[in-house]
Amino acid sequence: MHGMEKLRPLALLLLRLGLGAIFMYHGYPKLLGHSHEFIFDMSARGGLPGYVERIAGLVEVVSGAMLAIGIFTRFAALLLTIELGMVLWMGHELLARPAAVGRYEFPLACAAGVFALATFGAGSVSFDAAFFRGGGRASRKVKG
Repeated sequence: MHGMEKLRPLALLLLRLGLGAIFMYHGYPKLLGHSHEFIFDMSARGGLPGYVERIAGLVEVVSGAMLAIGIFTRFAALLLTIELGMVLWMGHELLARPAAVGRYEFPLACAAGVFALATFGAGSVSFDAAFFRGGGRASRKVKG
């Protein structure tokens, strides 16, 4: 390992913990039906049924917890990446108003973070590393 590469396990741990906390915090009210008006506005505009709020809350709470403890990290991060893609498209109208960065900057940053976790894995400080071969890292090519 060279230079900053030595900090990769710590960086992935902090990214997982931070994003996990954010998703659990934002998912809990949706799961209990006490969310902000935004989700209702998104449902009304997108024609989504009301139970989508609870599904989003469940995905955010469970996947956020999975990120935080580092178990099935790539799967949880992929689910959250897909959810945030839908939120950016339907809720924040990213494609309709790409110049209005202030409307979608937070979900875009979260989407970039969970996509990075889906790509790089949980790192060596995780349950993925302890229980599964490969340690949550990207697989290596086998010579031969």
